[in-house]
Amino acid sequence: MAKMGAVVTRGSNVKQILANPTLFQAFGAQIADTGVTAVNGRKVIPAGTPVGGTIDFLQVEDTPLATTNTAVAAENTQGVLLYDVDVTAGPANGTVLVFGFVNEFRLDSALTVAPEAKTALDGKVTFVKRNA
Repeated sequence: MAKMGAVVTRGSNVKQILANPTLFQAFGAQIADTGVTAVNGRKVIPAGTPVGGTIDFLQVEDTPLATTNTAVAAENTQGVLLYDVDVTAGPANGTVLVFGFVNEFRLDSALTVAPEAKTALDGKVTFVKRNA
């Protein structure tokens, strides 16, 4: 019998996007579902996606963050998602990397981080391309 209202995922591995998994800082945040397109019936924001807003989520804990991976929204980037976030049922909890090193080779193949978002994160989150 299926559980009502629950999403059950089995046999799923967590994608590791960090280039250095011992040197990073991340915080929990509420991730908004605005502007997210459904693929195969699910709205999943991939790990490594820049997120932010006009209010600093580190100072105001319940501030919802939205994707900022465009030239226009990038100035409000506060971090990147450390893991995929499923917002199919509405806003969801996520983990936002605010300091660390992201290996771009480990990002979802459909995700390209906007140069403007990288600039907004300069000195906080560094993007590298490493095979090892």
